[in-house]
Amino acid sequence: QVQLVESGGGLVQAGGSLRLSCAASQRTFSNYIMGWFRQAPGKERMFVAHISQSAGIAYYADSVKGRFTISRDNAKNTVYLQMNSLKPEDTARYYCAASYRSLLTPSAADYWGQGTQVTVSS
Repeated sequence: QVQLVESGGGLVQAGGSLRLSCAASQRTFSNYIMGWFRQAPGKERMFVAHISQSAGIAYYADSVKGRFTISRDNAKNTVYLQMNSLKPEDTARYYCAASYRSLLTPSAADYWGQGTQVTVSS
């Protein structure tokens, strides 16, 4: 069982930046593909980004490409999401996920965090 705890959300103006963190409980953290999803009120949970076990490969949703950067520190069992040039449409609850498989869809996740709220004001 892997426990994931997100932090770093908050309220920011459009054009601003936030850095989300997700700390994992497992020492086998480096075995997992890690990813971020987001869910706005009344909408489905959507893929944002994922990163391979060794951090060699990252993949992004088109809507965040060039603005968000996913990274991980396996020594700290932590994955990050640096969000720059934030837009009001980025407002959502952001969830960390872990999987042994590609994390392009929510159904692929084996573990979820509780989420952290990001609100971008215009």
